[in-house]
Order: sequence, then structure tokens, then C-alpha cells
Amino acid sequence: MKSNKSSSPAGIRWWPMALIIILDIVMLVWVWFFKETIRQEKVINTMFFQIAAALLLLIWLLFLSRLRWKVRLFSFSAVILFALIFVSLFRFREFSGDIVPIFEWRWSEKPALAENHLSAKHTMAETVHKVDVKGAFDYPQFLGPTRDSKIKGVKLARDWDINPPSLIWKQPIGEGWSSFAVVGDRAITQEQRREQEAVVCYQLLSGDVIWIHSDQTRYETVLAGVGPRATPTVDAERVYTLGATGILNCLDLDTGKRVWHTDIVKDNQAQVAMYGMSSSPLVLDSLVIVSAGGTQNRSLVSYHKLTGEQIWTAGTDRAGYSSPMIAGIAGVRQILIFNDGQVVAHRPTDGRVLWKYPWPSQTENVAQPVVLPNDRVLITSGYSVGSKLLTIDKLSDGSLSPTLIWESNRLKAKFTNVVYHEGYVYGLDDGILVCLDVSNGKRTWKRGRYGHGQLILVNNLLIIQAESGEVALVEANPDAFKELARFQAIEGKTWNNPALSGPYLLVRNSQEAACYELPVIK
Repeated sequence: MKSNKSSSPAGIRWWPMALIIILDIVMLVWVWFFKETIRQEKVINTMFFQIAAALLLLIWLLFLSRLRWKVRLFSFSAVILFALIFVSLFRFREFSGDIVPIFEWRWSEKPALAENHLSAKHTMAETVHKVDVKGAFDYPQFLGPTRDSKIKGVKLARDWDINPPSLIWKQPIGEGWSSFAVVGDRAITQEQRREQEAVVCYQLLSGDVIWIHSDQTRYETVLAGVGPRATPTVDAERVYTLGATGILNCLDLDTGKRVWHTDIVKDNQAQVAMYGMSSSPLVLDSLVIVSAGGTQNRSLVSYHKLTGEQIWTAGTDRAGYSSPMIAGIAGVRQILIFNDGQVVAHRPTDGRVLWKYPWPSQTENVAQPVVLPNDRVLITSGYSVGSKLLTIDKLSDGSLSPTLIWESNRLKAKFTNVVYHEGYVYGLDDGILVCLDVSNGKRTWKRGRYGHGQLILVNNLLIIQAESGEVALVEANPDAFKELARFQAIEGKTWNNPALSGPYLLVRNSQEAACYELPVIK
């Protein structure tokens, strides 16, 4: 007699699911604890592994699990429903500096900008606060008076618990990564207002708009965001600005009326940089100098600051994301610029290249070169490249030659600019504050996560604008990391440099701007 065998389906096959989960965990541990790479690449790898694991789990669910088909279809439908609910509730807004996607509610709206043009009824005399001495604490250009993120003449109080920063004003602002330039009672920045790229002059201690100049242009990419990124430069009664698409303006400081303008991309047969034109204009003697990135001897260019006439062009590199700066090295006055692929020094009178030093081309070069005592120059960038210290020697024939002293991967400044203080440099290494000994390139400490923010050195104190919108006060002390205070200054991702005019700290991002009065020692 023939026996009857069970016709029930084989048992559920759990081991492929377990294997996928275990492999995913192993890969994450490897990426974050054993693989030597930059934080951004760790984030990208993490997202890749999670997407791959999710897809493999769906394949297991539908074809390999041996679950009942009703269970498989119900589970798959639940996944699809969850995805549809997420998409209907949230929208992608932007990426963080670590390439982490940031989402927001679909119904959330940016607060409307106050289009408060100066009217006949509003005069500077009507504002409650006043800046008494024009020029005493001006912050007239990118990274301050000497374009090195250092401020002198202000003594900040160290204890913000007893005497906290006082909010003067806070309000919405147009998009962009520009900072403020401050002269007297005027704070000027660049921002995107719908399809208009605007230069906006605010009253320092009320936040009222004094004047707006607009150009019909717009820059926008998924990674870099929207709007202009360079900071205005104020020289005497003129304001010089460079927009993200290459429009160089000379404006009247008092009224905002255009004196002259030009398109440096068209002028110099260049291309708009991948993440927008970012060179804050340098005013030097009778010239205004910008990085155009033209490869046919039109990389660095100068215009007459009063007329806009092009004076000289030089260099063959495409533009990076740094700004030209003036320095005296080896007894020679020179303009330094960190281009795409190398650091170059130019003679101010005619632009002739004095020396150059190659740099890895796979990185976006943002941080300003730091000029150190004894004819040394520190260069740093992110994306696993790190820092190098050069000495610039003057040869017997009068030419200049750079020589590498040391290199280190202990400081990789992606967006941040670094500062030098008494033999040490301070900067954000992939978002964490680092102190580096410039004598040998060795790190003395690495503490405090601030993301891809910015910093200013005020005597021996660091004001750090974190990517989160917080502002922190940290000692510039090579012996130990010591954060003295921290507060939430603005909301949202903040890549913009802060500006300090006397006790007044101006901060902004692509959503809002604020002015705080910091406690000072009188």
C-alpha cells in the first residue's frame, strides 16, 4: 500500500534575509571604523549599502522567502504605501556638507522676504541703534579687514552664561552663501530673490533694507544650492560684487546705483565653475581683481576700479572657489589665488606669475592660503587631500621658488577657512575642530564637531559658526580643546562666513540672517 506524503509547502527560508542583514552590518562597520576615507564618502557608501540591502530584501521577500503569496504581496504593498506616504509628506530640500539629504514637509514655506525699500519716511536718524564711529570696526570684505579671518581691537567676554549675546534683529533673507561686508552702519550681502540675483544693503542695527540692486540671473544646482556665494568688497564709496554666474558689479555705496559692470565669464572666454563663481573681489590700489578661470592667459583678471576697463589678465588655470589675497612673501608683494589644480602667485602690477605649486585636481579648492611668518604658506583642502606647508625662497636671479616643508592629512579643510595663531593653525577637519602645530604638521588635538562651518579669530578666542546654525566660543589654545559657550543663532544649514563689526556679530545662511551684540570687556 502506497503511503501519503504531506503536500504542505517547504518551510520559510529565513537564512537569505539573515545573510543580507549581517552583510549590511559588516559593511557599515568596515566603512565607519576600518576604511580610511573622508566622512562624505562614508555617508555615500552608507546610503549605497542601505539601498542595496533594501532591494535585496525585496527580492528575498518576493522570490526566495517561501512565504505565502498573500503575505508577500501584502508586505510589498506596505513598502510601496510607506514610500508613497513619505513622498507625499516630504520633499527633498538640499544636501548637508557631508552629502546627507535633508528633507522638509511639503507644505512648509520659507517666510516671505520683507521688501522694505527705503522710503522718504524712513531715515537713518529714525533707527534706535546707531554705529557711532565709521571705520573703527569695519569688516569691509571677505574674511575681514586683512582677509585672514582675524579681528583685532575687540575684547570678547569669555563667560556667556553671565552675560549672553543679545539679539538685535533676526529676519528672513534670500538664498545664497555670501557673507556680510560691514562699513559704518551698513551691512551688505548678496542673495537670490526668486529670479533676481540681488546685492542688498541693510542697516546694521535695525535690519532694515537701505537699497537693493538686482540682476536678472539665477544659479542653482542640487549639491551647491541656490544663489550667489561671493562676499561684497567695500572700498571708499564703492561696493564690488561678483555673482554666481559671473556678473561683476561696481555699485555706489550710498544709493546702490550701478557705476559699471561686466560679465567676467564672457570677457575671458571662461566657464561658470561647477558650484558657481565664488571669488570675492580684491581691491588693490586702482584695481579690482577676480578669479575668472579663463584658460587662455585669463585665469586671474583685473579691472580699473573706477571705470571697469580691463587692465591685465594672466594665468591659465580654471577657477577654484577661493578668493585672491595680497601678501608680502620673501620681500615681494604678490597676489595669491588657489585655483583648480594649483596655488599661484601673481605680480600685482601686471599679473605675471611669480611662482606656482601643483595641487591634486580631484578636489574643490575653497580654503584661503594662509601666509605664515618666515616666508611660509599653508595650503589645505578636503576630500582626503590634507595640508601642505611651503617655504617661498628668493633665488639669486630674483625669482621665487616654493619648496615643500611637510604635508599632513590631519587637517582637511573642505569649506572652512583656517586661522593661524602663535605657531598653530585652527580649522575644521571634515567638520571637527583641529589644532595643528605648523612647525611639524602634527596635530595637538581634535575635538568638537561643528560640521562644515566657518570661524573667526578674535585675539585668542575662536568664534565658530557651526553648520547647524549654532555659534560657539572656543579658546585658541594648543594645549587643550575648551569650548566656553554655545547658542543657537539661526536655523538651518549654514555654510556662510560670519562677520564681526565691533561687538556686533552678523550671521546668515540661505534662510535667515541675524545680528547679535556679543558681550565685550571694556
